[in-house]
Amino acid sequence: MASQSVILPITPSFSTHSHNSSPNFITVFTSSFTGVNLSVQPSVSRRQTSPIVAASVASTPAPPLPEKEATEKSAKWSFRFIKSFAMGELEARKLKFNSTGTEALLMGILVEGTSIAAKLLRESGVTLFKVREETVKLLGKSDMYIFSPEHPPLTEPAQKAIDWAINEKLKSGETGEVTTSHLLLGIWAQKESAGHKIMATLGFDDDKAQELAKSMDKEIILSYKRGL
Repeated sequence: MASQSVILPITPSFSTHSHNSSPNFITVFTSSFTGVNLSVQPSVSRRQTSPIVAASVASTPAPPLPEKEATEKSAKWSFRFIKSFAMGELEARKLKFNSTGTEALLMGILVEGTSIAAKLLRESGVTLFKVREETVKLLGKSDMYIFSPEHPPLTEPAQKAIDWAINEKLKSGETGEVTTSHLLLGIWAQKESAGHKIMATLGFDDDKAQELAKSMDKEIILSYKRGL
């Protein structure tokens, strides 16, 4: 069976293979026969286009340092989270962006489409077509001759959104996985990000965020038990 690759971010303070202050991300190669192989790659800002250099590691991805000490805990990503992240990268490439921002992660959640977060977005009037349209209005169009990298690195707000999702999961003390609900709320928590502004423009608000927060545990249990 062919392998698939997805890049997931980590914070350097927990990485024993990084000695700089730039956030890193992890490429996860999945195979039903060989399990999971990982590689660490440096992240760059939205306007940088430096080449990607990969280095192999043998350990699992370490979460960023939460607000409360939880060094013995670890976070796992749900299948929906990983697929949403991969679809977000693809949406960034479609728009010819050289990085993956919160707006791309938002589109990734909608493209994946089966999570509680995606269903709540659609019910709130936040659709993939509308998000794409608002993204172009807010960030503009890229030059047609620009080619995005294969894995556009995360912007700082997108990295913070994922860090927020992981930290909230660790602080909850619950078993299970970091889901798309955590990711969406992480995007909403970045008030100055493009993703937050687009969601607010399309009618998403704090009441909807609170509604989603109440259902996070339910989605975690379903994902954990059924492997969704």
